[in-house]
Amino acid sequence: MTIGSYRQFCPVAMAAEILCTRWTVVLLRELIAGSTRFNELRRGVPRMSPALLSQRLKELEAAGIVARQSSGSERGVFEYQLTAAGRELGPIVEAFGVWGQRRIESHLSLQHLDVQLLMWDMRRNLNTTPMPAERSVVQFTYPELPAAQRSWWLIVDPSDSVDLCSIDPGFDVDLYVSVDLRTMTAIWMGLDTVRAAVANRCMILTGNRKLAAAMQSWLGLSPFAKEQKLAS
Repeated sequence: MTIGSYRQFCPVAMAAEILCTRWTVVLLRELIAGSTRFNELRRGVPRMSPALLSQRLKELEAAGIVARQSSGSERGVFEYQLTAAGRELGPIVEAFGVWGQRRIESHLSLQHLDVQLLMWDMRRNLNTTPMPAERSVVQFTYPELPAAQRSWWLIVDPSDSVDLCSIDPGFDVDLYVSVDLRTMTAIWMGLDTVRAAVANRCMILTGNRKLAAAMQSWLGLSPFAKEQKLAS
C-alpha cells in the first residue's frame, strides 16, 4: 500500500492510489499517444523532472501498467510499452481530456502556455495527407519569446516522418509562420482558427500559398479540439 493510502477497500480508492499521484495521468497521456522512450516522454512532460519521471515509470511498472523492454532496433536503449492493463486506461484518460475541454474555461487553459509542449504536440498530430508529396519545411516564429525559444521548424516528409527542430536544420523553408504563442495555442485547442488569426493579423503566413491555404487541414490539433465548450 502506498504512502498516504486511503485505506479503503473500494476499487475507486485503490485505483486512485496508483493513478492520482502528481503527473501520473499526464504521463499516461503520453504513453497512450505513442511515446515509448524516456527522452520522448520528457518532451511530452517538459516541466516534469527526470528524477520524478523515472520514479513514476517505476511505479507504473510495479503496478503492471507499463513494461520496460529493450529496444529491438537500438542496443542499450529501453522502451516503455503499455500492458493490457495500461491500454485499458485509454478511455479513462480520454474522458479526462474531453471533460477538461468541455468544462474548463478557455481563459484558464490559456494561462498555461508552453511552446515546447505545443510544438511537440503539433508535430505528433500533424496530418501529412494534405501536404505536398516532397519534403516541406515550416518555420514557426513566436516574436514575443526569448531568442532560445522563438523559432521552431517542422520538417515534414509524408513518406517518412515529421521531425521537430528548435535549431535551424539548414533546409530551405517553404512556409514561414509568425504568430504569438497564445493565438497558436488557442488554434491548437480548437478555440480559434487559422483563417480568423490571419484576418486579425495575429498570424502572418509567408511562402508557399497552397501550403498556407491548407494550413488548418494539416495543422496538428489537439485530439480534443472537436469538443465544444459547454455552459457551466
